[in-house]
Amino acid sequence: MITSATPVRAALNRIPPALLLLAGMFVLHTGSALAVRAFSEAGPLGVTWLRLLWAALILAALGGRPLWRALRSATPRDLGAAVILGTASAGMMVLYSAATARIDLGTATALEFLGPLAVAVLALRRRREGVWIAAAAAGVLLLTRPWTGGADAVGIALGLSGAVCVALYIVLTQRVGSRFKAVHGLAVAMAVGAVLTAPLGLPPVLAAPDPGHVLAVTLVIAVLFPLVPFLLEMVVLQRMSRSAFSTFASLEPAVALLMGMAVIGQWPAWIQIAGMALVVAAGIGAARGDGRALRPKRSGAGAAGSQAPAPPAPATDSGAPGRARAPERVG
Repeated sequence: MITSATPVRAALNRIPPALLLLAGMFVLHTGSALAVRAFSEAGPLGVTWLRLLWAALILAALGGRPLWRALRSATPRDLGAAVILGTASAGMMVLYSAATARIDLGTATALEFLGPLAVAVLALRRRREGVWIAAAAAGVLLLTRPWTGGADAVGIALGLSGAVCVALYIVLTQRVGSRFKAVHGLAVAMAVGAVLTAPLGLPPVLAAPDPGHVLAVTLVIAVLFPLVPFLLEMVVLQRMSRSAFSTFASLEPAVALLMGMAVIGQWPAWIQIAGMALVVAAGIGAARGDGRALRPKRSGAGAAGSQAPAPPAPATDSGAPGRARAPERVG
């Protein structure tokens, strides 16, 4: 159970939250890069299904008896909301994996990042904040370089579809988060996702040359993502304001690009690096705009200037419990 990890949590509390968040991003995209390498053994659908299955089993074990008590006491409406969240999670992860099988990891993450960015900008309800959407769109154009004729249209479409799923995931997480604890809600979502993707993922796993090796590799990947980043974010969100969290989370596409270079040798052109810088700048700009919108007005000496931390929500594979990353992506 999570409560048994008090010494670990105490140790994590001694580490600066920004460092923990960055560490979670690097761990997350190490897992994403390793998943791309595993596609040659079981395909994107097989690897994604096993990641969901392992994540569901691990989170169920971490949830322990409180998870089962929460499920027994949940109303049909609560369970229905969790099932819908699990469906969005499955779509997010499948589409992201399918995109990374065709386009670079950094590009796929930047495309998926458009989902949470759009949610953040639209929530501000200020027209001038639309500049961040425009900046991110320009960055994506530089990343995909459609004028060269070498852009993978299917991969780009998959990445954009994943962005839609991430946006839905953020909205649904806010609803489910009010009914379940973070670990419990994510465990249910992962279990639903594993069930839904089993018909697509099981056949390529069974056809793999060495299914045992695929099982072992995907177990490691599932620990790297979503488990470790999610648990780190649970600690960070208690110690960092929402605007600060979102600002650091905006670095995620750049981290994905770096891990794509380091783990699977995906080296970007200079114009793609410029595009990535635009996407990251757009995320930071939207996050700072969100911080200004949340900052309370001072109405005397007793006015408080601090912000409350955001409720945990998953970060995107980019993706997922990410990032609401600024959700943590579960993708």
